[in-house]
Amino acid sequence: MDIDYRLAFDLAPVGLALSRERTMVDCNQALCDMFGATREQLVGQSFQILYPSADEYERLGARMAPLLGRSGTYADNRIMKRVGGRHAGETFWCHVTGRAVDRSAPHAAGIWSFEDLSSHRPVRAELTAREREVAALIMDGLTSKQIGKLLAISHRTVEVHRARLMRKYQAHSTPDLVHRLMAG
Repeated sequence: MDIDYRLAFDLAPVGLALSRERTMVDCNQALCDMFGATREQLVGQSFQILYPSADEYERLGARMAPLLGRSGTYADNRIMKRVGGRHAGETFWCHVTGRAVDRSAPHAAGIWSFEDLSSHRPVRAELTAREREVAALIMDGLTSKQIGKLLAISHRTVEVHRARLMRKYQAHSTPDLVHRLMAG
């Protein structure tokens, strides 16, 4: 039996995108549905339109490039932003996995998958861009020192953001914060 790879791409149960220099050159319907956009609205656009802020897009791109260069792959959970539809502008948790076609040029070409986590991890508090980054890394189990090193900020600054997250989510400890972030 012959496999139609285009059909597999189009009907995949997760959002898929092909990229060149962090611009979407193709995507499937699942990605369009997830972000509330048409294929025409996404193809040819920078991935930046899927991020809550330009800063997050820039910082994450700088952070992922060395990892893509080293292993060829990158994955994380992050807060993304819906582009259109009745939920335009809404933020949601998303699991993103990517593979660089050429490790020596990590952003030159890539294959990306997106999985909407909002059904079991809604975003319930208004968070700043840095709080979203710190929250995602706390959920990955990183310490304040590890987060600080990764984000190129002091661990004390990370502690300030963690304290704000704990207040916003009314958490009493880091494990409680992780539980509340997972629950939304």
